[in-house]
Amino acid sequence: MPRGRPSLSDFAQYAALAQVGLEMVAPIALGAALDYGLGWMPWLTVCGAVLGLVGGMAHLIAILNRRPDGPAKRSQDET
Repeated sequence: MPRGRPSLSDFAQYAALAQVGLEMVAPIALGAALDYGLGWMPWLTVCGAVLGLVGGMAHLIAILNRRPDGPAKRSQDET
């Protein structure tokens, strides 16, 4: 573990990863709340889980491709 205070870019990366986690959980919670209110158990929760998984993974892949040492940079270096 690095010593000292993390840099601003490290903090931004951690915040982006936390956002991905929230993007995965928020649709599930919203679907569960709507299911409870409308009595449609479990359909909106399942739809929220699928939506959260797809959206979170897409955002995570976008973050990884944006990094200077990410997969997109490595594949360009290999060619």
